[in-house]
Amino acid sequence: MTVGRWGTGLAATGVLVATGVWAMGPGAGGAPGRAGVDGRLWSEVRPVIEARLVADSRGGGYGEAVPGLRARWFCRAQARDLAEHDGLVRAGVSTLCLEYGVRAGALLECGGAQGPQVLRLRRDAGAAGGYRVLSAQTPPDGAGYAQWVDAHFAHQADTAADTPPATPLEATARTHFGLPANAPVRGC
Repeated sequence: MTVGRWGTGLAATGVLVATGVWAMGPGAGGAPGRAGVDGRLWSEVRPVIEARLVADSRGGGYGEAVPGLRARWFCRAQARDLAEHDGLVRAGVSTLCLEYGVRAGALLECGGAQGPQVLRLRRDAGAAGGYRVLSAQTPPDGAGYAQWVDAHFAHQADTAADTPPATPLEATARTHFGLPANAPVRGC
């Protein structure tokens, strides 16, 4: 390949990378600063959303059926878009919930689920966290999944790329069970 073609190829690659960065918006990754995500509002609704995810996960894992494991769910949400209007909040999130138990000094990963959700919340001073979850929508399994994601997340349809990492959940589970930071993670 000639030097001219290499230069053209590198320039085209640079344009594609720059376009991708521009399309993702500032602060991409679901953190405050991401296009459409108000950091103050996200810090208010995130704990409520994650508590709802934990509540919805209960009863759905293998570890809960084994009392000796003391298993429980740990969930994390990552904002994809967030909007508030007249006290109602629409939160489009990528979620990760993992069920952890403990045995013989090891953290056991017993189950898990991940995927996009759209939650609607209302300000409610009497509710834990100051918000009440009114509804939570998830895509259908199989046929219709991609269409649901496209319809609910528009330009940010690649929700799989925004799945929260498991590392913070492992750290939280280790702390909850009183395990050292280097405790191994094994399957149930």
